[in-house]
Amino acid sequence: MTHGPHIDAGSELDPVHPIALPAPARAAGLTTAEVAERVARGEVNDVPVRSSRSTTEIVRANVFTRFNAIIGVLWLIMLFVAPFQDSLFGYVIIANTGIGIIQEQRAKRTLDGLAVIGEAKPTVRRDGKAAAVSTSEIVLGDLIELGPGDKVVVDGGTIEADGLEIDESLLTGEPDPVLKKPGDRMMSGSFVVAGSGAFTATKVGRQAYAAQLADEASRFTLVHSELRSGISTILKYVTWMMVPTAIGLIISQLVRERHDFKDSIARTVGGIIPMIPEGLVLLTSVAFAIGVVRLGRKQCLVQELPAIEGLARVDVVCLDKTGTLTEGGMNVTGLRVLGGEDKAHTEKALGALGASDPRPNASLKAVTDAYPDGSGWRCTQALPFSSARKYSGASFGEDGGGTSTWLLGAPDVLLPADDPALKEVGQLNEEGLRVLLLARAAGPLDDTDAVAGARPVALVVLEQRLRPDAADTLAYFAEQDVAAKVISGDNAVAVGAVAGKLGLPGAADAVDARRLPGEPEDMAEALDTHSVFGRVSPQQKRAMVAALQGRGHTVAMTGDGVNDVLALKDADIGVSMGSGSEATRAVAQIVLLNNSFATLPSVVAEGRRVIGNITRVATLFLVKTVYSVLLAVLVVCFQVEYPFLPRHLTMLSTLTIGIPAFFLALAPNKERAKPHFVRRVMRYSVPGGVIAGVATFAAYMIARHYYTGAGALDAETSIATLALFLVSMWVLAIIARPYTWWRVLLVAAMGVAFLLVLAVPGLQHFFALKLVGTVMPWMTVGIAAVASLGLEVAWRWVDRRYPG
Repeated sequence: MTHGPHIDAGSELDPVHPIALPAPARAAGLTTAEVAERVARGEVNDVPVRSSRSTTEIVRANVFTRFNAIIGVLWLIMLFVAPFQDSLFGYVIIANTGIGIIQEQRAKRTLDGLAVIGEAKPTVRRDGKAAAVSTSEIVLGDLIELGPGDKVVVDGGTIEADGLEIDESLLTGEPDPVLKKPGDRMMSGSFVVAGSGAFTATKVGRQAYAAQLADEASRFTLVHSELRSGISTILKYVTWMMVPTAIGLIISQLVRERHDFKDSIARTVGGIIPMIPEGLVLLTSVAFAIGVVRLGRKQCLVQELPAIEGLARVDVVCLDKTGTLTEGGMNVTGLRVLGGEDKAHTEKALGALGASDPRPNASLKAVTDAYPDGSGWRCTQALPFSSARKYSGASFGEDGGGTSTWLLGAPDVLLPADDPALKEVGQLNEEGLRVLLLARAAGPLDDTDAVAGARPVALVVLEQRLRPDAADTLAYFAEQDVAAKVISGDNAVAVGAVAGKLGLPGAADAVDARRLPGEPEDMAEALDTHSVFGRVSPQQKRAMVAALQGRGHTVAMTGDGVNDVLALKDADIGVSMGSGSEATRAVAQIVLLNNSFATLPSVVAEGRRVIGNITRVATLFLVKTVYSVLLAVLVVCFQVEYPFLPRHLTMLSTLTIGIPAFFLALAPNKERAKPHFVRRVMRYSVPGGVIAGVATFAAYMIARHYYTGAGALDAETSIATLALFLVSMWVLAIIARPYTWWRVLLVAAMGVAFLLVLAVPGLQHFFALKLVGTVMPWMTVGIAAVASLGLEVAWRWVDRRYPG
């Protein structure tokens, strides 16, 4: 994953130096009338949103292609010089293009509908009231409220800041969160890791920093797809082969005197058309589009189409525990008062801590629900929770007149390693329970080491609800040879206990990430040998993803909290829950809008279906291209008529490639996607195409010597068509493996269809196909049988010599 450019201090987007804020910059925000004025002036956040292609772009992409142009010109020629049957290929292309447009339109509607559901809605203060609005409705001067996990959607200046810490690493590369004060600049694309506040929008729309990158980077795209780039490479090679071969074929056919001009043109076109793998791009687009629609029905928003392909290649999935393996909410199941502290006073402190944070996380919300009474205590200073710190705190003026400072967070962070309270914490963690320590600080909150000398007061025991589908999903990944790594900021023992309940192998050997080596190679070794990691900081999550990628793994990362953002961004595939923070949803390629971890296997299966099946059908299309080029070369070298009219190859392509490829491309496929798409396809296509071309030309040349007199060319063409059909059918039979009942039925149906053409007089006449005598047809069957045996031997040799 790439990061935004580094921004030097003092530049236009310098986040440090205070800025002058435009009027009005007041706590009440803009009035309704002021908003209307700005809308009228066009000062609206009309940013380029994540969107599927427009209808115009879809039509253009499907219609105006290089190969459609070639086929279109040839089709117009055939309409004037040949019978209707020889121009059928043009109507097939029109139908294919129509199918492609319709399927992409379906995918567009699905994506656009889901994008609206998953859109982040910032909280804007207008007329003194806070309300959620669409990002596109923000106007210049709006007062936007922020809390943990919120994304900064436009540039602006800070007005209010209560312990507001902003992560700008995706923009500046600076790993440490920046503590914002009133007057500091806000950059769009950053996000809140702790605290709360508000800022005034000073740049909206395309003037905002992040929007400058969004137009390209945030669209649904196939640009970075290995599959798509592989097909482009193949088409480039095909073009290089096709042009000189077609020129040679045109010259050789037009200078021959045996047949009239129109017949020569028809046979020339018949030689050029099958060189073009026109259906390959179509089927790839249709397979992706149908994948998007299928996943959309399961409330899975694919924000970048290559994510479908990418997740099929994943061999390691990193899971955050909270919100992924467990449901988001928690319940307080116990309060263990330590050292004879007063329980009523302790509960009052917990209630006051809950009231001190306007945007509590799940843990603090559970505490607040259990101990709602914090009345009479006045908060004088607050320290919001941060994943890097692992605790929050607040100072109070108590109702009795005294003052106190309290900390609430991870026991093993707030207490020294030898503290006796940690023994009880360990026992609770082994049961899979989450434990927070309430401690009374010895000094003020803003001390550099606020935890030093803190006195433990109570243990707050929380229970997290396991997702009912988590165990089955982990089992699925194990079956598919995808390693699952649980990476959490919680206590390692507690995380291991939760993972153990879900049956994750290696859960009992949980690792405290604070003891992990810093070197990427050593960290990768630990990641390869362990499955569960606790007390992982956000920066460590990012480092873990990088270490795994350094070992050649394709890594998916799931998460829903602000501490997962950096790892999600760097992972090959980022997956966010729909209920996750704005920041996680913004950087993830896939958003599970139904918050169901169980949807992931569907995404993996869809990706494997697309990749595996396109690899299959690409081989079919390219075998045709190879034998077509070879036949054209042989025809030029031997100075004979091209053996086929366009109608023959239209029929052969439809029965041995077009119809079967459509069904094979949409079939289930569980094989994990492998790299080197072009090499994997060409290693089968080249020998298959060469054998088919040689067998067909051999049968054709023998027929030229066997048949004489009037109608000889038609008989020779029929023999060549029979030979090519039989060999192509064997290629199809190999591609269709492993056999299922419907695949056997598909291959058999194509064979029956060809027999009907040979047997029904009307079809014989329409396709100009009639087998003359019995000797030559049976000899052709023998040639095809030898060629089919050669295919089996060649493809087995390729498998051994060039394993995929």
